[in-house]
This record gives sequence, structure tokens and C-alpha cells, in this order.
Amino acid sequence: MVTKKLVVVAYDISNNKRRKKVADLLEKHGNRVNYSVFECFVSGRELQALKEDADGLIKKKYDSILFYELCATCIEKIDRHGNMSKLFLPTHMV
Repeated sequence: MVTKKLVVVAYDISNNKRRKKVADLLEKHGNRVNYSVFECFVSGRELQALKEDADGLIKKKYDSILFYELCATCIEKIDRHGNMSKLFLPTHMV
């Protein structure tokens, strides 16, 4: 059985072309919850590949991408306000 975790990914990318490429990559793995924030429900292997792919798209001198891995207890403490239609809410964590 593959275990998956919720990962919040936030980025600050200075170039429009690079920013679009990163957003397109993240949209394949999760849901946009804010302009530059995604929630991704991924396995450890998928997360590692996602990090490697994202690293190949940015210029580290100018851009940043943050990956926040959330545990099941942390997910229960998420306090959401406003439009929730685009959020991914995992029904269970392993």
C-alpha cells in the first residue's frame, strides 16, 4: 500500500515564464488554493520527483519554492475560511 501525505507548496518566482511552468507542474499533482499556493496529496516517491522537477524549473538565485509536509494531526487543525471549492480534503491518511 502506498502512503500519501498532504503537502502544501508555496512559491515566489520572479519570472512569468518560470512561474507558469512551476504552476503547470503543481497543477498535475494538486489543487491551487491561492495564487502561489498548492495543496498536493502525494506519496513520498511522488514528492521527491516533484521537488526534483521543480528545482529544474527555477533559478535558485531569484526564486523559491517551499514544501510543507503535514501530518494527520496537523491536517485536523487546518482552519479554512472563505471559498473551499478548490481545496483538496483527503478523507483519510495512511
